[in-house]
Amino acid sequence: MQQPTRLFDFAYWERDNYNLEKAFVSKYQGTWETTSSEDYINKGNIISRALLRLGVQANDKIAVISLTNRTEWHIMDLGVLQIGAQNVPIYPTISIEDYEYVLNHSESKYCFISCEFVYEKIKAIKDNTSLIEIYSFNEIPGCKHWTELLELGADPSNQSEVDALKDAVKEEDLATIIYTSGTTGKPKGVMLSHRNVVKNVIYSCDRLPLERGSSRALSFLPICHIFERVITYIYQYVGVEIVFAESLETISDDLKEFKPEVMTAVPRLLEKVYDSIIAKGAALTGIKKMLFFWAVNLGLNFEPYGQNGWWYERKLKLARKLIFSKWKEGLGGNLKLIASGSAALQPRLARIFNAAELGVMEGYGLTETSPVVSVNDMRDGKFRIGTVGKLIADTEVKIAEDGEILVKGPQVMMGYYKDPEKTAEVIKDGYFHTGDIGELDSDGFLRITDRKKEMFKTSGGKYVAPQLLENRFKQSRFIEQIMVVGEGEKMPAAIIQPDFVFLGNWAKKKGIAFTNNEELIASEKVIKRIQKEVDEANEDFAKFEKVKQFRLSSIQWTPDSGHLTPTMKLKRKIVKEFHKDLYESIYRP
Repeated sequence: MQQPTRLFDFAYWERDNYNLEKAFVSKYQGTWETTSSEDYINKGNIISRALLRLGVQANDKIAVISLTNRTEWHIMDLGVLQIGAQNVPIYPTISIEDYEYVLNHSESKYCFISCEFVYEKIKAIKDNTSLIEIYSFNEIPGCKHWTELLELGADPSNQSEVDALKDAVKEEDLATIIYTSGTTGKPKGVMLSHRNVVKNVIYSCDRLPLERGSSRALSFLPICHIFERVITYIYQYVGVEIVFAESLETISDDLKEFKPEVMTAVPRLLEKVYDSIIAKGAALTGIKKMLFFWAVNLGLNFEPYGQNGWWYERKLKLARKLIFSKWKEGLGGNLKLIASGSAALQPRLARIFNAAELGVMEGYGLTETSPVVSVNDMRDGKFRIGTVGKLIADTEVKIAEDGEILVKGPQVMMGYYKDPEKTAEVIKDGYFHTGDIGELDSDGFLRITDRKKEMFKTSGGKYVAPQLLENRFKQSRFIEQIMVVGEGEKMPAAIIQPDFVFLGNWAKKKGIAFTNNEELIASEKVIKRIQKEVDEANEDFAKFEKVKQFRLSSIQWTPDSGHLTPTMKLKRKIVKEFHKDLYESIYRP
């Protein structure tokens, strides 16, 4: 077949070029079940036929919400898109109020969900929406099961109607509406066309060093996010078997069982993996402990392409054999690439994981850019630590006078759904205004420095980039989350949410008595220890940037608590308002 031009073409491309026996692998009641490329298409057509019999028409919106990645999501995606309808993926952990808003704003007619957790939320607001029916992938009492559609669409007599609708879909047509979680206000519906995403897939896949038709991937980042969704289309385009992790808790076991060559990750997960490895090393004794931390310190100074010289490379070869090989085995043993996105990656993690030959490559993009703008690639000198790589094909970036990154290319969204005003605010002369501050170096590597809207000026007139500070402070194992504050104030300060597990273990070893988080963070020894971490991090910054004071939060910031978006970004206004007393105690004691 010709090169894909619409999203559902990837399924047919995979079958015609690779015809995988195991296109998808999901676990059901303790047993792994496989779906071939042929079965994928057959079931997609069944769903299309069933949707038509339910009265679904081209340009109708179908919401799909899954707590975990699974084969059914992709079958639904294929079935919805090839009749010209649109898939509206929704984050499963958003609030009931946001569920109601998104379903109403998108005018979704049907909703397909994964499990009881999602069903309870949807059921609570269904009567306030235009939803006709809810179907679940799991068996849930009182909820229709998605296999009813497999029965409804089993009769192929209306397949010609499916084929006609499929042929009528153009690459410029709307494919999906993805509601950004946003750090402020109501979610915005990002409209992405088939062309937006297809071009992004084809241009991005050139940065993945995968053997076509014989590689395996582990998928676990939320499929409702465009990052993971695009990577799964890439897998289909290059014939990669996709294993869906049973849950976040099983990732370690799944890596060891399936030994994938590729997976995606967000920086927070890589931080957790690194902290876990370091904790195991700290528990060693004698020569083993000495060798472990010798290798770690070596890895933290890693530069690609032998830039550190032959003597460093010789030591690195030994470290890889003695220490880092065990890290690789712990992650399955076959990983060639870990694509990192969604947030800034600490350079030390890029160094240590690549020293260990785990291939962490950071990229950059936004939902509005489908998402990839740039990405690192170890091959051909296209990897530079501290950057998000070089631009993918057919992509142009300009840096505005104020440092804002402006993007032009086929991946730039159609606009925000039902919101031409906000669309006009961010797309000007064909350039999408990202809101990110950055720079392009002389070799074409893009570097992100901060969010334009998050930079602030102190009362002394100095600009502070909070993300730079926050990423450095989070290198401490004592600090889980941190928000740097100080807009209009005399100095930068911070509200810190400690890593309560690590801090609690440390406190017990130090004989500090506590029964809850409030007592833990009130300890003078704890405050003094965190101060030491703050002082060390401050050394990397200019005098006007240094965090002069901090306060500790006794609660954990999570998407469920409302302090973070589903992609783990700070909701700064909410965090500041929630911790108003802490803020005031810093600046107006």
